[in-house]
Amino acid sequence: MTSTTRREFHQKTLGALLTWSLLDTLFAGDAFASDVRPVASQWLAKLNSMSLDLKGKKLEQLEWQKQVEELFSKVDLPELLQFIDFEKLTANVKFKERGELSLQATLPEVEGLPTKLVFGHQVFALNKGRSVVPHGHDNMATAFLILKGNFHGRHFDRLEDEKEHMIVKPTIDGSFASGSYSTVSDLKDNVHWFTAMDDGAFIFNIHVMSVNPGRTGRVYIDPAGEKLAGDKLRCRKINHVQAETLYG
Repeated sequence: MTSTTRREFHQKTLGALLTWSLLDTLFAGDAFASDVRPVASQWLAKLNSMSLDLKGKKLEQLEWQKQVEELFSKVDLPELLQFIDFEKLTANVKFKERGELSLQATLPEVEGLPTKLVFGHQVFALNKGRSVVPHGHDNMATAFLILKGNFHGRHFDRLEDEKEHMIVKPTIDGSFASGSYSTVSDLKDNVHWFTAMDDGAFIFNIHVMSVNPGRTGRVYIDPAGEKLAGDKLRCRKINHVQAETLYG
């Protein structure tokens, strides 16, 4: 097989198997051969362009969520995990006693890949019973993809903010298996909460900060709040330590 044919094969394979959302994690484990990396960088450049459009008001938040979910829906995860040697990528993980461990991936310098990406990325590692604790987002757009394991996933629409409370309404409550995904914006499914049902469970996360000018970050809540009419809940705002103590 010539080098040209090999490149063509890699391009077709990647086009069928990969979404941009995993590529930075793959780079961290050196899972790509050097002749594949230029192809992978094109996917990351596409995500970067999409996220720039979101921040530049050329793409609405709900449309960003829709497009991201369409990309996640096309992942053939079993083939992908075998292709990238997932075991190597997640070797020697020391899980936290409470909450999630955030694994940071460092992207190498690759021709065609922007040197400064507009989105952040991380892999959450959790053992059974541990949670990405319930929290909302200020001025962020994020996406989750379950890489391995099973989770109980819950989402809530954020309807109203009071000084010490948040009014929310449940939107999603179900099982998330490997390959499942969800997205968050200021407008839809803003609060989420994921609990691992297995040991050695992993979630891939991307996040676009400061969709609009101003503060950006997490807002933690206690979902065991006061029940209101119309399935609404009035939940107490808490800090990260309190959230991990209660739900981590």
